[in-house]
Amino acid sequence: MNRFVLRSVKQCLVNGQRYYGSGGGGGLVYGSSVVGRSVHLSGQRNGVMFGGFEWRRIMSSAPASMEKAPSEKKEQEKEETKGKDIVASSYWGISRPTITREDGTVWPWNCFMPWETYKADVSIDLKKHHVPKNFLDNLAYRTVKLLRIPVDLFFQRRYGCHAMMLETVAAVPGMVGGMLLHLKSLRKFQQSGGWIKALLEEAENERMHLMTIVELVKPKWYERLLVLAVQGVFFNGFFVLYLSSPKLAHRFVGYLEEEAVFSYTEYLESIESGETENVPAPAIAIDYWRLPKDARLKDVITVIRADEAHHRDINHFAS
Repeated sequence: MNRFVLRSVKQCLVNGQRYYGSGGGGGLVYGSSVVGRSVHLSGQRNGVMFGGFEWRRIMSSAPASMEKAPSEKKEQEKEETKGKDIVASSYWGISRPTITREDGTVWPWNCFMPWETYKADVSIDLKKHHVPKNFLDNLAYRTVKLLRIPVDLFFQRRYGCHAMMLETVAAVPGMVGGMLLHLKSLRKFQQSGGWIKALLEEAENERMHLMTIVELVKPKWYERLLVLAVQGVFFNGFFVLYLSSPKLAHRFVGYLEEEAVFSYTEYLESIESGETENVPAPAIAIDYWRLPKDARLKDVITVIRADEAHHRDINHFAS
């Protein structure tokens, strides 16, 4: 056996010296007594040569005749995909089915579906206020009033930018509360009484407020930086607060929503007085709140204010 292997290697070396420098034209043929067949290679010799072999070919799991040049592979892929309809994937490779409005036009939004839209109930009490009754109520009320001072000084009468900052904060409590109640339900094997869904829907509704406001107001770089700082501080602070006292946390949000109703009332007054231009409503707001096609900014702020009033009542009730 050893003699046969030595004789084979010797023969390969001889053949390698004979064929190494030869071969022109389209390809090179190398003899091999070890593998027992001739290997046809086209193009340049890119592998490591030893005794008539190209080691790149030996290491390949497929025969040389089955390997194709990159250009041949590309042509084959083109032929395979030719005639096939290429569908753009919307999320994780899953294409969304075509959804239409009632009038037959294509639904353009991915962030919400037609069955998630609604007509806002604008019959609200603008002056409704929960009078503080104990120490926790007074603490929540005074904290919200104190936080409003620097916000008013920074934004002054720029109501659009003020609303943008307000919504980035208002969308946090519902998510934090819903998340913590969700985890509590898992730990204790208990139902939540519908509060998880209610709080998460509140957070989503506030986020849609922000998506609408951003269509109207283009925040500057320093306002974006402020949003990052405020969200980082507020999220962690409210998370600790909700763990410590859910009652105090919901009371705080209730008073925060009272201030939101007051701020949007000022926004509407500036529109009615002509200080703020009553521009056409963004398309996302028209579809989300089922507003008329000719809706204006005043209509959008009216329905947003109504949402904030409902969130006010829900959080005071939860507290």
